[in-house]
Amino acid sequence: MSTSNSQTASAQTSHTVSTDRELTVMSLSTGLILSVVMGAANVYLGLRVGMTVSASIPAAVLATGVLRGVFNRRSILEANIVQTSASAGESLAAGIIFTMPALIMTGIWSEFDFWTTTLIAMSGGLLGILMMIPMRRAIVVESTELKFPEGVACAEVLKAGAAEHDADGHASMGTRLVFGGLAAGAIIKFCAGYLGVLKSSVEHATRAGGRTWYFGMDVSPALVAVGLIVGLPVASQVFLGGALGWYVLIPLLSHEPIESSAVDHAFALWSSEIRYVGVGAMIVGGLSAIWSVRHGIGAAFRELFGQVRSRGSSSGSDPEFAEVRTERNLEFGYMVSLGLFCATIVFGVYFVLLDRSLGITILATVAALVLSFFFTAVASYIVGLVGNSNSPVSGMTISAVLLTGLMLWVGDYSGKAGILAMLGVAGVVCCVACTAGDVCNDLKTGQLVGASPRSQQIAQVLGVVVAAFIMAPVLTILHEGSLNAGTGGIGGEELVAPQAGLFASLAEGFFGDGNIPWNMVGWGVGLAVLILLADIPLALKNRSFRLHVMPVAVGIYLPAELSVPILFGGILNEMIARGSSSDAGEKRGVLLASGIIAGESLMGVLLGLLAFLGWTSLKLGESVSPVLLEACSLLVLSGVLVAMYQFSVRGQSRSATKR
Repeated sequence: MSTSNSQTASAQTSHTVSTDRELTVMSLSTGLILSVVMGAANVYLGLRVGMTVSASIPAAVLATGVLRGVFNRRSILEANIVQTSASAGESLAAGIIFTMPALIMTGIWSEFDFWTTTLIAMSGGLLGILMMIPMRRAIVVESTELKFPEGVACAEVLKAGAAEHDADGHASMGTRLVFGGLAAGAIIKFCAGYLGVLKSSVEHATRAGGRTWYFGMDVSPALVAVGLIVGLPVASQVFLGGALGWYVLIPLLSHEPIESSAVDHAFALWSSEIRYVGVGAMIVGGLSAIWSVRHGIGAAFRELFGQVRSRGSSSGSDPEFAEVRTERNLEFGYMVSLGLFCATIVFGVYFVLLDRSLGITILATVAALVLSFFFTAVASYIVGLVGNSNSPVSGMTISAVLLTGLMLWVGDYSGKAGILAMLGVAGVVCCVACTAGDVCNDLKTGQLVGASPRSQQIAQVLGVVVAAFIMAPVLTILHEGSLNAGTGGIGGEELVAPQAGLFASLAEGFFGDGNIPWNMVGWGVGLAVLILLADIPLALKNRSFRLHVMPVAVGIYLPAELSVPILFGGILNEMIARGSSSDAGEKRGVLLASGIIAGESLMGVLLGLLAFLGWTSLKLGESVSPVLLEACSLLVLSGVLVAMYQFSVRGQSRSATKR
C-alpha cells in the first residue's frame, strides 16, 4: 500500500475510534430484518417496473435511526453492519426477479418451486460475495479511477446520521423523511390497489387516420421516486425509448384494420413486435457497457491472479495487513469451503432441474461458474464507476444468456432441457453479478468509515442466506395474488417483469416454439448503434449529458405508462437541484423517494398476500365516474410531486436556519 493510501486509511479509521462495537447481535438482527423487508420490496418493484433501487442509503438512514433513536446505541460501525446486511436482500431480489419468473412465462413452471428458487438465490448470492473478496484490494482500496458514488454517499449518510440526533435522542430528519415517505407510498397504494378509490393508471387510445394512437401513464408515486433517484438524464432517455415505441412505432405498424379495442391493439403490437426492438438495443447496450470498461476489468483480473498466486493464504491481502482489523478478509479456508459448497449446490440443482442428465448438467455448471467469475469483476468495476443503481445487470445477464445459448446450441441441446439450462445459468449469473456489485459498494462504504471487511463479509453472507428463503414465497404471493385479482399474474398488466419476459422470449426462440421477430431485434440493434454514434461527440467534448443505450432500450421494452411518471421524477430531481443552495436538497429528496418506493412496494406485497388469501379489491370507486376517478388520481399524484419538492427544498432551508 502506498504512503498516501496508508494515510487515508488511518484518517478513515480514526473516525470510529469512539467505539469498537460492530458485529453484534443487535446489528445483525436489525440488518437481517431489513434484508427481508428490502428484498420483498424490491421483488415487487422489479416485477412492476423492471428496475430496483439500491437499498444501502435508505438502510443506512434506518439503521442510524433505529439504533440511536430506539436503542440508544451510537456505534457507526454497527449501523454500517445493518446497511451491509440489509442491502443483501435488495441485490438478491434483483438477481432472482430478472430470471426465475421466466420459467413461469415459458409455461415450464406453473408455480415457483421453493427449493430450486431458494438454492439458486443462495448459491448465486454467496458466490458473488466469495468471488469479489479477492478483488477487494485491487478494486476498492487501490484503484484511483473508481469513485464509488453510492458507496461514498452511503458513508456520508452514516457519518451525518451519527451526528444528527438531538440531545433527547429524537430521530434525525433523514429518518423521518424515510418513514414519512414509506407511510405516504403505502397509503396511496392501499387506496388504489385495495379500496379502489384511486386509479392505478390512466390510459386512452383511439383510431385516427387508419392508425392506433395511444397515451397512458401510471399514477404511481413510486415511479416518480424512481425517476427522482436516477435523475433527469436517465429518466428522459427512458421516456425517449417509451415515446419512440408507443408514439412512433405503434402508429407506424398499426395500419391494418383491427377487431379489438384500440387499447388492446396497442398492447398486442407492443407485446408481439415493439418490445423486441428493445431486446436488440439491450443486447448492444450490454456488450457496449462491458467493452467500455474492458481496461479496468483487465487490470482487476491481473491484480487478482497476482494476489492469489503470491498471497493465497491471506485471502488476497498483503501479509503485513493480514492482522489489521480494517484490512482483514474472511479466512481463505472458509472461502474455499463455502465456494465448494456453493458449486456443489449449483451442480445438484441443475442435475435435478435437468432430469438427471449428466452431460448438460456439467456444461451448465461450468458455464455458470466461469461466467459468474467474469461478471463478478465486470459488475464490481462498473459499480465503482457509476454506482450500484446504474449497473447494467440486465445487459450482463443478456450476454450470459446468449453465450450459454451458443454453448448449448453447439452441444446440440434443445427443447425443454435447453430452456431450463439457459435460464438456470442466467439465474445464478444474475444473482452473482447483483451481489458482487453490492458487496463492492458496501466494502467501499466500510473502508470510508473504518469498518472491518471481514465483519461486513460475514454480515453479507448471513443477509444472503436469510433473504434467499423469502424469494420464492414473495414471488408466489405476488403471482397468485395477481391472478386472483384478474391482472394476469407475473407477466400481466400489473407485474410486467420485463427482464424475465425478455429471457423467456430468448430461451423459447433458441430452444422452443417461440417465434422471435428478428427483424424487430435488428431494428433495435440499428437504433443502439445510432445512439452509440451520437454519443461520440458528446464524449469527446466531455459533456455532462451523455446518451446511453440501456435506458432507451428499457423504455422501449416497458409499457408506455411507466416511463411518464419516471420522467416527472427526473424533472423533479432537476427542480430540487436548482432550488437548493447545496446538494442537501437532493439528498433529502433521495431519502424521501426511497421511503415512498419502500412503502408502495411493501403494500404491493401485502395486497398480493390478501389477494392470495382471496381478499381482492373492494372496488369502492366503481360507482364513481371514471373521468372523475382519473382526475382525483392525477390530483393526488400532483400533490405528491409538490410535497416532495417542498420537503426537499424548504425543509433544507429550515434546517439551515436552525443551525
